[in-house]
Amino acid sequence: MESPIDIFSLLHNNEDLTIVFYPMSDRVSGMCIRDGTNKIISVNSASTYGRQRYTIAHELYHLYFHEDFKSIICSMDLETDKDPQEKEADMFASFFLAPYEALAHFVRNKLGKKKYSLEIKDVVRIEQYFGLSRQATLWRLIKDGYLTCKKADTMKTKIISSALRLGFDSKLYLPAPEEKQYITFGKYINLVEELKDRELVSTGKYEELLLDGFRGDIVYGFSAQEEEQYD
Repeated sequence: MESPIDIFSLLHNNEDLTIVFYPMSDRVSGMCIRDGTNKIISVNSASTYGRQRYTIAHELYHLYFHEDFKSIICSMDLETDKDPQEKEADMFASFFLAPYEALAHFVRNKLGKKKYSLEIKDVVRIEQYFGLSRQATLWRLIKDGYLTCKKADTMKTKIISSALRLGFDSKLYLPAPEEKQYITFGKYINLVEELKDRELVSTGKYEELLLDGFRGDIVYGFSAQEEEQYD
């Protein structure tokens, strides 16, 4: 498979999962909770879009492959020594978003490069294609032998400018706007709507539950800018 993974679409089509975007400490990438059939992924919305994609894949590993846990808080730093489950989740996230053969094909055929010959422009193109943050990209390229640690260290600054100079958008390297950093999707919202439809809660309680999930847009309506166009 060579096409990048649209992990947000995968999440939104999973009816058994609740996803909460919430700004957290800069040391935390996200967390997940599993309690019976309830599965929750919380993502640090103050992290970059690329890192959010990686965090979601990381938390999916915990939810579906990690046994015997109720909640896990995950670190932002990929380079620190971690316990085996965290290392496995990091590897899963990286290979899920950028499968080994897909990355190798991109480097070999799209970039025309060999191992240890990558430059900053190549790294930018890789992270843009696979939707990875700079940290996740460098971490993976070192693991797969495309970069040395020494050379990777020179690519940890001027991240946005390196992409802009190649004609790319900066979205991958930025967090969501502050007004969109608090929001919940998935099963929780569906359950609230079901309570309302079955008349099991009052209108006031229904709105309270939605506001608890940061969905004032549903309670108060959409702004003119958010109204859809039929075009």
